[in-house]
Amino acid sequence: MKSRKLLMIPGPIEFEPDVLQAMAVPTTSHVAPNFIDVFGNALDMMKEVWKSTSGQPFIVAGSGTLAMDMAASNLIEKGDSALVISTGYFGARFKDILETYGAETTVLSAPIGEVVPLDIIEETLKEGSYKLLTFTHVDTSTGVMVAPEAICKLAQKYGVLTILDGVCSVAGEEILQEKWGVDVVLTGSQKAIGVPPGLALLVASQKALEVWKNRKTPVGNYYASWNNWLPIMIAYQEERPSYFGTPPVNLILALEKSLGIICDEGIGGRVQRHKRLARAFRAAITSLNLSILPTEDVIAAHTLTAVYYPENIDGALLRAHMVADDVIVAGGLLSEIKTTYFRVGHMGSVSSNDLLAVLGALERALQSQNYPFEMGVSLRTFQDSLI
Repeated sequence: MKSRKLLMIPGPIEFEPDVLQAMAVPTTSHVAPNFIDVFGNALDMMKEVWKSTSGQPFIVAGSGTLAMDMAASNLIEKGDSALVISTGYFGARFKDILETYGAETTVLSAPIGEVVPLDIIEETLKEGSYKLLTFTHVDTSTGVMVAPEAICKLAQKYGVLTILDGVCSVAGEEILQEKWGVDVVLTGSQKAIGVPPGLALLVASQKALEVWKNRKTPVGNYYASWNNWLPIMIAYQEERPSYFGTPPVNLILALEKSLGIICDEGIGGRVQRHKRLARAFRAAITSLNLSILPTEDVIAAHTLTAVYYPENIDGALLRAHMVADDVIVAGGLLSEIKTTYFRVGHMGSVSSNDLLAVLGALERALQSQNYPFEMGVSLRTFQDSLI
């Protein structure tokens, strides 16, 4: 019998055994030849996963929030105008980060469960003079997914830099950074990338680097400054030892292992697997007469699902019942509706068996509170949807 529970939250996720094994090997020097090879290889594979052959990858100890902080601090100078497209909690966070560095922000917030219409975005770009635009590809708080390509085309039309917050999308949703012309795509290690928490990951376009190089004022952040980190990344890519801050050696060993697994699967096939499982899971949720936060299926993420509790169901008790049944899901995050919904992560190495376990535990939790439904219906629907 296993002594641990199945972790099905939107990050940290369940990790591959080989990735965890890489965390457990004796720690080597950060300038040892074998580690330099690993670091350089990880940087190269990021370009493949991000689909950005000309971009500059960064691997830095920190969280997804640090990756947001790096993008903002290096590209924003005091008085710059920034447009934030918000579909939940993390749009608001990007506003706060940008304003920390003196940006004058305009926020376009979608109603809960919706996206900001493209015509509204274009009208705002047309009326303003913005240096950059940020948007959350998949907001972890709502499970809402936006269409990046169309937003990026609008930004290019008006000469605006783009930052894609891909914390809950990179390696789980389709991202074609170079083709779409996205200037920065960022994420954290603990989501679909499939590595324990602790790495801030981003790829910057050459255009973004030129904007940074031509700043009129110093970067307002020491640790996040590309002045300090770009020489390190270039050195590792050129197989030379270098030092600014000691990298988390074992996490980077694990990153190389996970990126190798992703590349072996093929990013296209990986995205399709996420789509197939997510669609089947949403069908199963619907069969229980439960509703999801996104108002349309086309804007529902493939890396997590946010589900409203039924009326007269105690959400905290339902999740506790699932924990007792060895399955952990997440509660709500968006403050306005926090107690009305829960979230299920299904990204990375997730399998159909994992989601069958979630549905079984969910049905038993609902039954414990006398919720009326046909027992087993969600499992049958899930299985039928996969055929």
